[in-house]
Amino acid sequence: MLLTGRTAWWRGRVIVLVGIVLVSLNLRIAVAAVSPILDAVRVDVALSPTLAGVLGTIPVASFALFGSLAPMVSRRLGLEPTLVAATLFSVLGEIARSTATTSAGFLGWSVIALAGMGMGNVLLPPLVKRYFPDRIGPVTAVYSVAMSFSTAIPPLLAVPLANRLGWRVALGSWGVVGVVAVIPWIVVVVRSATVRASLAGVLSRAPRHTPALDSRHRADGRAWRSPLAWGMAVTFAMNSLNSYVMFAWIPQILVDAGYGEAAGGRWLAVFAIVGLPASFGVPLLATRLRNPFWVATAFVACFVVGYAGLLLAPRAALGLWMVLIGLGPGTFPLLLTLINLRTRTSAGAVSLSGFTQGVGYALAALGPILVGVLYGSTGRWELPFGFLFVTLVVLLAAGWVACRPVMLEDSWGGLGPAGGSLPLSGDPR
Repeated sequence: MLLTGRTAWWRGRVIVLVGIVLVSLNLRIAVAAVSPILDAVRVDVALSPTLAGVLGTIPVASFALFGSLAPMVSRRLGLEPTLVAATLFSVLGEIARSTATTSAGFLGWSVIALAGMGMGNVLLPPLVKRYFPDRIGPVTAVYSVAMSFSTAIPPLLAVPLANRLGWRVALGSWGVVGVVAVIPWIVVVVRSATVRASLAGVLSRAPRHTPALDSRHRADGRAWRSPLAWGMAVTFAMNSLNSYVMFAWIPQILVDAGYGEAAGGRWLAVFAIVGLPASFGVPLLATRLRNPFWVATAFVACFVVGYAGLLLAPRAALGLWMVLIGLGPGTFPLLLTLINLRTRTSAGAVSLSGFTQGVGYALAALGPILVGVLYGSTGRWELPFGFLFVTLVVLLAAGWVACRPVMLEDSWGGLGPAGGSLPLSGDPR
């Protein structure tokens, strides 16, 4: 229900907002909490260097696979029950892998933990669409920042906790976040059981072509048929690819430039933190723009200048290059916002979110591997950076398609107008 006048916009939705923020804080913990204590883990569970490399690819692969499954599961169970199940899966995986005694067990339970988080990635945008259609920008900004903290906080606490309590307690204790995060959603599910039963009856009697329900009834509407969805997915892929390449290779790039290993860790932290203002500001800006392509272009320009500086003059102004590269992934919160701005219903948002993140993460997983192959073949960084520049061109081309004011339900085939666009003004939903 939209709230107007002097009524507080969050009235009646506080528990949902709390639930969204808490789930966001849980979405990167299974990834970020392991790297700082990986050496201790490798000793105890006999994790070879090769298997440690596999561990590094599991997050993106899990996000791609299980994120793609989230729309199908949510259509059967509902958004909220699916999120509850996904969050409990992440808790189970986090706690169980902290007790693993073999590499197979540790990797297997890591997949379970990341499966839940991958589904959570996809489910949050449509939940924002469902409960906060009048506050898409602010709520997306809040949960984007929470996701950034989910990446930044565990590495800061992992080593001190492991030194005091041991790595198993340090790693398993993060499951508490997931347990707390699931509580508001259980309350929402219980409270809404009667309401959802009543709604099901209304939907069963609704005419097939009720405009607000068209995306539920059009069985032939598929995201993969929509140019908008492909533009979103490829933009997401190229943005994530560049982000994961930087996370994987910044320390080595700086070592080759003459900096010590400690410098690589410090600047990697800078890379992760610099994006926080964009996580908050970009969703607020995107909701005010009919076509935010210039925003995506600005972030690509940051990548281009930062990469060029890091390649050609790494010792001239390293701080500037790293800040610019850290701003580059600002397209990520833009895409999270567009998932809701370019769909008419939460059902459409589920479909677009699953397709965008499923395809996007699958393509992004290839980035660190390809860069490693290119670097290994020459021992130099010209070819890897050349590859990254090409991905930025692709990002711009796909971003132009993704940012056009077109709605998914008007472009994914089936009944209804094809190629429709948003009005110049009015509610973008």
